[in-house]
Amino acid sequence: MKSQQIIYQVDAFTSEIFRGNPAGVCILDRTPEALWMQNIAMEMNLSETAFAFPGKNGERIIRFYTPEAEVPLCGHATLSASHILYETGLASNEEKIVFSSKADALIVHRQGDWITMNFPADDLKKIEDDTEFKKITGIKPVELYGKNNFWSLALLKNEDQVRGFAPDFIRMKNSEFGDLIITAPSDDKTYDYCVRCFAPAVGIDEDPVTGSAQCALAPFWHKKTGKFDFICHQVSKREGILKVTLKENRVEISGQAVTVFRAELF
Repeated sequence: MKSQQIIYQVDAFTSEIFRGNPAGVCILDRTPEALWMQNIAMEMNLSETAFAFPGKNGERIIRFYTPEAEVPLCGHATLSASHILYETGLASNEEKIVFSSKADALIVHRQGDWITMNFPADDLKKIEDDTEFKKITGIKPVELYGKNNFWSLALLKNEDQVRGFAPDFIRMKNSEFGDLIITAPSDDKTYDYCVRCFAPAVGIDEDPVTGSAQCALAPFWHKKTGKFDFICHQVSKREGILKVTLKENRVEISGQAVTVFRAELF
């Protein structure tokens, strides 16, 4: 079967099926039409579906679609696409994969069962007035930050607040907090911080495990702790574990992935 006829579903940031964050993956041999990619993502109805295809000078282009829109960057879909390239032998285990995304160059390599992605860091802008946030969420944050590129972020008091967070998604969707990270120190000493992520602005009420959020979280927690290396626990229903390292203006995000199924597209 030609590569354009195959679609995979991968659970990312986990070593167990039905955990972590599911993504669709299409590895293509030519540039697809945008409408076709959007329709496939809508049909898959996952938080993101990744499409990887050849670019110029041997590079690989990657595009990310939610069921409603294209997004510039997605960590778990990059991890999933890389996992499929390695698993199918389209990339050797020793090969460094370089994707060209709409956000930046995404550099990926494999270390045993873990795949490490090198993403751009995202420095956030502090918001002093949290009135609108409190109206939408019912919670007063410890600190609040507006988006620079991809995410806004709220620091909450503790993990219980993160786990119990229940916002009004309809109001969030049409607000400046339509792409929101909430975080707090982890209660479990195995992890440095816990997190949940919400993106109703692009049709995802809650994203189960979110690699791109680490672009903001790593610089944020570095400023709080002075540390460069972190283990993050995303405390969504499906849960996920991410190893994160801040390296100057880049963030290395490591995770595991497992293929759930492959299917033929007609």
